[in-house]
Amino acid sequence: MRRKASLILLALAVFFAAMSPLLRWYAFPRLAKIPPSQYQEAVLEAKPATLLDYGTMKAAEVEKLTVVQTLKGNVEESEKIERSAGRDVVVWDALSYVEGPDGKMVSALPERYIFDAHSQAPVHATGEMVDGDAVRREGIEFKWPFLTEKRDYEYFDAQTRTAAPIHYKGTQDFRGLEVYYFEQTIPWTKVKYPKKLPMPGVDATKLEQQTGTTRWYTTKRMFWVEPVTGAPVNGEEIHQEELRGGTLLAGRDKVTAFSGHVKMRADYVDSTFDLVKSNRLMVLLLTAYLPWGFLVSAVALLALALLLEARSRRPGDPARAGATSPAPEPVGSP
Repeated sequence: MRRKASLILLALAVFFAAMSPLLRWYAFPRLAKIPPSQYQEAVLEAKPATLLDYGTMKAAEVEKLTVVQTLKGNVEESEKIERSAGRDVVVWDALSYVEGPDGKMVSALPERYIFDAHSQAPVHATGEMVDGDAVRREGIEFKWPFLTEKRDYEYFDAQTRTAAPIHYKGTQDFRGLEVYYFEQTIPWTKVKYPKKLPMPGVDATKLEQQTGTTRWYTTKRMFWVEPVTGAPVNGEEIHQEELRGGTLLAGRDKVTAFSGHVKMRADYVDSTFDLVKSNRLMVLLLTAYLPWGFLVSAVALLALALLLEARSRRPGDPARAGATSPAPEPVGSP
């Protein structure tokens, strides 16, 4: 009976030992992915900010500027691209909507970001764009890969339509959670005007050509990334825009279009942190808790199987003693 039990325990030990690496290195890369229907919203604010009045073409300090960022999964488009790409694909329709203290639009920058659901690497397909302009992204945007590493990544900048390194700057504590801090600086670069500007009757696509006034931009971008999920729990930008030269400025060399330190609003930091923390548990189940649990279980089952086997072979075991002791001689034998 003990030998049968030890064989069952040994079989279970082998099963759990095989499942441990299988779950981590085979199941996890296939199961961990971004859902195609995800919807996320974040509100960021700059308090105070310098903002251009396009009516007077003069910059002034305002109490607050608000940036509303939305990411909406386009399931229909992702399924269409998946059929030709042969892999799981996510399509995010993103919008960065900027409004002044009066609630009126300052600018709106739409994007379509197409990426691999597992690795977050860009997938190049028809429809990939920024503000209606076709682009070919390199690097990541919005989200880091699962199990983010302590290294630099290429991060796509929507204003310049190019990727540049975003640098790993160290590990920090964020509300009791270990996060990686990343930082990217985009130097002053000439960029396109957003196609939606608060200038009625003006075609922004022809503004530079007609006036000779160019738009320039620089930013310092900061992210605090939870490394297990690869999701930012907080983000900030020190953002500056200028208009330079041309007839639009009436002889001035340049004027500030926008300047401010943009930070995520506190209630959205709270909700983002809670969401990332819950998703973190799911990823850890596949990468650490279950694989290590299976491995520990395998070792424990193996030890128990060997113990039972050893006890079944012990010379003093009554069952074995009865089986091997010689039969008594008949009474009256010579």
